[in-house]
Amino acid sequence: MAHLSRSVATLRISGDELLPDEITKILGCQPTHGQIKGEVIVGKKTGRERVVKIGMWRLCAEDCEPENIDAQVSEMLNKLSNDLAVWKKLSEKYELDLFCGLFMEESNEGLAISPATLYSLGARGIELGLDIYDPVKDENA
Repeated sequence: MAHLSRSVATLRISGDELLPDEITKILGCQPTHGQIKGEVIVGKKTGRERVVKIGMWRLCAEDCEPENIDAQVSEMLNKLSNDLAVWKKLSEKYELDLFCGLFMEESNEGLAISPATLYSLGARGIELGLDIYDPVKDENA
């Protein structure tokens, strides 16, 4: 099996009442991005304003080429609290997920995620989401 070309990974904690600074204190790490429900955000590319519909705390890992979800999860979790009681409280109050974007170059690529990574996510109540993007075909070729 050929390895996936590239992966991106973001740990997301979200909820209506979420305050990013509160999550930062609990987990001991600044987010890559935080937002509060009702906040007005201006799009960097479009310049359009939008009102945030849900509070969110996001921590992004470095992109990996080729894909390496295990390393990305380790990178993020090593910055955060190891106290599973803290994670249990967070998972009872908020939605926790790991968003992974997986990018293919060929038509048949794959990945394997280690049991240790799966356990680390599960023990913290973090859902794993995988978005898989097929190779872009050049229609002019």
